[in-house]
Amino acid sequence: MTDTAADVPPRIGPTTRVVLHDLAVRPDRDEWIVGRMATRTFVALPAAGARAVELLRAGRSVARTEETLRAETGEEFDIADFVGDLAALGFVARIGDRPVPDAEPPRASLPWLRPRHVRLALHPVLPLLVGALLAAALAVLVRRPDLLPGYRDLLWSRHGSVVLLSGAAAGWALLLAHELAHLVTARAAGVPGKMRLGTRLQFLVMQTDISGIELAPRRHRLTAYLAGIALNLSVASSLVLVLAATETGTTAHRLLAAALLLALLPLPFQCMVFTRTDLYFVLQDLTGCRDLYGDGLAYARYRFRRAVRPVRRGPRTEAAREDPSTRLPAHERRAVRIYSVVLVVGTAACLTFMAAVTLPVDLALLVRAVRGLGPEHGLAGNADAVTVLVVLGGVNVLWLVTWWRNRRSRRSASAG
Repeated sequence: MTDTAADVPPRIGPTTRVVLHDLAVRPDRDEWIVGRMATRTFVALPAAGARAVELLRAGRSVARTEETLRAETGEEFDIADFVGDLAALGFVARIGDRPVPDAEPPRASLPWLRPRHVRLALHPVLPLLVGALLAAALAVLVRRPDLLPGYRDLLWSRHGSVVLLSGAAAGWALLLAHELAHLVTARAAGVPGKMRLGTRLQFLVMQTDISGIELAPRRHRLTAYLAGIALNLSVASSLVLVLAATETGTTAHRLLAAALLLALLPLPFQCMVFTRTDLYFVLQDLTGCRDLYGDGLAYARYRFRRAVRPVRRGPRTEAAREDPSTRLPAHERRAVRIYSVVLVVGTAACLTFMAAVTLPVDLALLVRAVRGLGPEHGLAGNADAVTVLVVLGGVNVLWLVTWWRNRRSRRSASAG
């Protein structure tokens, strides 16, 4: 089959001029972040690269751009190759008189929600209000430490099925609100955002992809990363204030205490930065790392290969000999090496806990539920058994389906 003229890439010569898509540019330490919000694609460029983008956007030809950069820096640059790289990223709309095919932009959740609808989410007063609410709740807890929740507060009903169903409903509602907080703040910054299910080790999670927030100012980035935690703290603080005004021992008090514990339970998980939680992205931003998890994983694998090298035979490849962190700037190198230790230790601890505690408990509950089925157990017994099978079994099946779907998506993306 012969290529049509439309399939042949346009030639980039010295006189070629290009038209770029709407790109955002911001400085970041000694580099510049350049990206296209519509496709959530961004790249870190040196100062000369950002200057080349500026010149090309101004209508300079390839040759004129090279001449200007040579005069300003005293160095030679291959702008034709640079334009090709920009086109591969989807940053170029037209090369000469030839339009560049554009990929379909990623779908966004709640596309009808516009930045103007939620601009107050980035108002600088909002964090102060959250802080004031949290301070008020802490003051109440100091005076009324009996309001601090414990695990028994979750057992507000003597019917296990009622506890499971209500807990699952409240937990998923809070999780949805948590992710909506990320989506709303990112949308206020002009980032589309998409919510979906995902897996983090043995955990089933809902996550919001806010790729493109890297192009926003730091205050907006940190607000978007911390919005979910702020939502949980705000809900928990409000519940503490309401609890203080509710009579102890009543059903309303028990329900509020259970809701308070459910609002607080996700917060310790956020400290597990080795699973790329909200605090992980804060840490990555503050350390100035581009891919803290990926670089940390690569360094951990390198150290593992070094450790097992004496017991392995065969030729060593160049990749096995080279420390991947040496290619990083000094500030990133230190952060990546420290994070790799947290990544390995944390992952090992989580998997050990799953094997020693979570799986045995889940299996015991599922086996007990199966044995609890039958006419001899009565209506209430069968209802409890079915509820355990549906809730607990459903979560595990959903984890497997989500893990497999995301794995296939990553393979398809790599193949493409």
